[in-house]
Amino acid sequence: MPENKLLCLGFGYTARFFADRLREQGWRIAGTTRSQDRLQALRDQSLEALHWQGGAVDPSWLGDVDALLISTPPSEEGCPSFISASEAIAKRAKQFRWIGYLSTNGVYGDHDGAWVDETSELRAASPRALRRIDAEKSWEALAAQHGLPLIVFRLPGIYGPGRSAIDTVREGKAKRIYKEGQVFSRMHVEDIAAALNASMEKPLLHSLYNLADDEPAPPQDVIEYACKLLGVDPPPLIPLEEAELSPMAKSFYADNKRVSNQRLKDALDFDLRYPSYREGLDAIFASEKGAA
Repeated sequence: MPENKLLCLGFGYTARFFADRLREQGWRIAGTTRSQDRLQALRDQSLEALHWQGGAVDPSWLGDVDALLISTPPSEEGCPSFISASEAIAKRAKQFRWIGYLSTNGVYGDHDGAWVDETSELRAASPRALRRIDAEKSWEALAAQHGLPLIVFRLPGIYGPGRSAIDTVREGKAKRIYKEGQVFSRMHVEDIAAALNASMEKPLLHSLYNLADDEPAPPQDVIEYACKLLGVDPPPLIPLEEAELSPMAKSFYADNKRVSNQRLKDALDFDLRYPSYREGLDAIFASEKGAA
């Protein structure tokens, strides 16, 4: 039997963990990068690295691909993967068993801290989130027209090894910023990879899933917990209006919502390995101690 093959259009942090998971199941992995320097690094990991500089993808890249992961963020011109690959994907529609598009829960905009699910109103106001909505619509229209097994995943804040509050505290960059009632949803990257994997077993059940852990939480609580693990004093609590944040960082505080993962759990019988930031940070800290 030939091996299954995943092509990642964009090979960032989440794609790497997903690819590692599938490789353990015998999948072959191909991934694109714009960086000439990263090409060899990916090839050193026994991946098929493809140099993609933004033009139309080479149709031969899709030749023996069974599944696609699309994680390229949209620009003002639209989703670069859609612009460059949608025509080639449509022509090979019947060969794919699964196509995942990584979007963001930023499309929901501000819901004043209320819970949102996959049926909730999209209230996005920022240009960045509006571009995501447009990208989702583009892929959904293509899927409907050509019968593609597309699933859109709306991701929260992503953290994991090398990219967590522990690293932020250790690097001296942590701030405990306070805005009354503000919470954010997040998810450990290994749980994200596991959820994507689980969806492959039921690709036609739902075309949209929210990804999030069980406990939306104030960002200052996460920093405080990381400080506790590291045995250091937490930074002072700073009101949002006094915090020196970039316009982009400050824009995240304009949206306040709790993202429900109930569809993910019910439809895919999915169990979170890290149901809150505490279990996730505990595991990261323990793995670092073990590797020391």
